[in-house]
Amino acid sequence: MREGAAFSTLYVGVLLAVPGLLAWVTGQPLIFPSLGPSAFLLATVREGEVTAPHRVIGGHVIGVAAGLVAYHAIAPELGVSVTAAAPMLATAQLRFVASGVVAVVLTTGGMLATETAHPPACATTLIVSLGLLPSIIDGALIVVAVVVLVAVHELVTHERSVGESVPI
Repeated sequence: MREGAAFSTLYVGVLLAVPGLLAWVTGQPLIFPSLGPSAFLLATVREGEVTAPHRVIGGHVIGVAAGLVAYHAIAPELGVSVTAAAPMLATAQLRFVASGVVAVVLTTGGMLATETAHPPACATTLIVSLGLLPSIIDGALIVVAVVVLVAVHELVTHERSVGESVPI
């Protein structure tokens, strides 16, 4: 294992534990699949563009917004789910797929235009646009969880830069 790998491995858990505990206490969806890759990048990539706070938060905000627009414009309440099979060539399934594709296209363009590229945000936009967390409240909770994740990371890295005891 490379130097600092043990710290990074445990650190991913610390980063996810905070929004996870908040999810448990509040009963709200403050932990979701794309938060894992964001935590991984924060824990394993030394200072870099993809882990800059404005990129992590901005990318997810754009992903949420694009997902909400795509879902509500193309596929609201279709009765289709990503976890269930649909009949072949079903119009509802086509609209559902289009929602996901449009959301990723909008997210990619939005992140590139605003210089907030953060790859896990493309997963966030799919989570929203495929109807897993499709409400404005869900979107706000996603952003809150990302802000909490980044805030914990900033707090830890600030404390570490003061002490400089364990390399990431």
